[in-house]
Amino acid sequence: MRFGTVSVAEAEGTILAHSQQVGDTTFKKGRHLSAADVVALRAAGVNAVIAARLEDGDLDEDAAARRMAEACQGANMSASTAATGRVNLFAEHDGVLVYDRTALDRVNGVDEAVTIAALEPYARVGAGQIVATIKIIPIAVPAATVAQAAEMAAAQAPSLLRVAPFRARSAGLVQTTLPGTRDKVLAKTTETVRTRLESLGSTLAAEERTAHTPDDVAGALSRLLGRGCDLILMLGASATVDRRDTLPAAIEQAGGTVERFGMPVDPGNLLVLGYLEGAAVLGMPGSARSPRIGGNDWVLWRLCAGFDVTSAEIARMGSGGRLKEIHSRPLPRTHAAPASTSAPRTPPRIAGLVLAAGQSRRAGDHNKLLAAIDGTPLVRRTVDTVLASHANPVTVVTGHDREAVEAALNGAEVATVYNPDHASGMASSLRTGVKALPPDIDGVVVVLADMPDLTATVIDRLVAAFAPDHGAAICVPTWQGKRGNPVLFAKRFLPEMLEIEGDVGAKPLLHAHAEAVREVAMPDAGILHDLDTAEALAAYTRSSAG
Repeated sequence: MRFGTVSVAEAEGTILAHSQQVGDTTFKKGRHLSAADVVALRAAGVNAVIAARLEDGDLDEDAAARRMAEACQGANMSASTAATGRVNLFAEHDGVLVYDRTALDRVNGVDEAVTIAALEPYARVGAGQIVATIKIIPIAVPAATVAQAAEMAAAQAPSLLRVAPFRARSAGLVQTTLPGTRDKVLAKTTETVRTRLESLGSTLAAEERTAHTPDDVAGALSRLLGRGCDLILMLGASATVDRRDTLPAAIEQAGGTVERFGMPVDPGNLLVLGYLEGAAVLGMPGSARSPRIGGNDWVLWRLCAGFDVTSAEIARMGSGGRLKEIHSRPLPRTHAAPASTSAPRTPPRIAGLVLAAGQSRRAGDHNKLLAAIDGTPLVRRTVDTVLASHANPVTVVTGHDREAVEAALNGAEVATVYNPDHASGMASSLRTGVKALPPDIDGVVVVLADMPDLTATVIDRLVAAFAPDHGAAICVPTWQGKRGNPVLFAKRFLPEMLEIEGDVGAKPLLHAHAEAVREVAMPDAGILHDLDTAEALAAYTRSSAG
């Protein structure tokens, strides 16, 4: 191909390189100039144009693009008409785009004149969507170059590019529960999973809700298989943190194999993939409760397109591994960014929340919180301890014996809030207290009011360890490896506390966000001591008096 400035007198048969205004008409780039065009150019006062003239063995850009499209186009794809050296390839069905990245790179490496741009391998595509485009860069290219690139593309079996349509799957869902798991959360998850499956042409055929143990989950898997499910999704009440944890252990206990635990995609790190009697079993991370796309979707798309996903394939997903933020993640990346070294760290504002609403049923006829310990009501002793720490402000939730408890706190610099539903259990008091917290806090330390040996040092050590920007968003005190109370939670967990029900505190969050927990060793066993029973109260009162 010869390219450059051409006299209009010699321009017939050339290809216009740039658009040219000719009177009231525009001759567009790529126009093959005819004798009539030359006359029009002269009449418009144009003496020269930039154009290309084909030589023997050349293909113009549109012919070259058509040839490459024919070589690349595979099943379930259609091609557009060639124009300006471009042919677009479209998906004819909902599915995933399939090709080998290395093979595409080889074709693109033949010559800079021939290019193919495609979506990511295994990208989800919809019918009618552009999935790839062939573009010939110059106005013409040697036919031999096109032949080499086309031959290389056509050599890929069954084709360089193709769309694998989604296949209808009959799916089952297993959701596990722990004390405090809300039916509302489970129901919402079911609908999210149902919608996700239906968008892939599959159906949620059956669901099992069971306790969070390998035995129970294994039984649920077997029952779903018996109901004809050829794909099973699992969502645990607690995060999977090891191959021997509940969900992978259940797959093996049911007779299956675990293909992969964990993936280099975020959100979605804590994924489990296994196979059981020919059915794929996908243990999804907690982020899958949201409809937002995560690593579990990348695997689910392939499974619904008929592929058996391998561990090696998941390992290759780290390149472009999403890193998309979700509101529910245990450690948002904005918090995980390194702290600035140009300014000192601002101390976090940690509120204190004392739960003092219980009925003390196991402690006898009297309210244990009003029992005198060294001459001070137990509830006042606990509240004074919290006030002596770095926790500020302090809120106390009252309920049973409200007037007497509030009288015991007379003069203390605390806010009190009444829980009229205190008889339903601790979770209602936790929700009441969370709603009363000020909005400008960084976290809250949740304190049980019946802990006579709690010291301000314990709370201050938790506050000192609190570092959500380094993965310590939940701080738990320990004594000789055993966890106790109180527990400090970052502010971002407050919405989840409002979802807890029953006679439990915030303990379910420790299971659900295990990766955000930091254990903080304490100097004594006071974090393990509470006065739940009348016997414990009497024994403690005697020992303190002696």
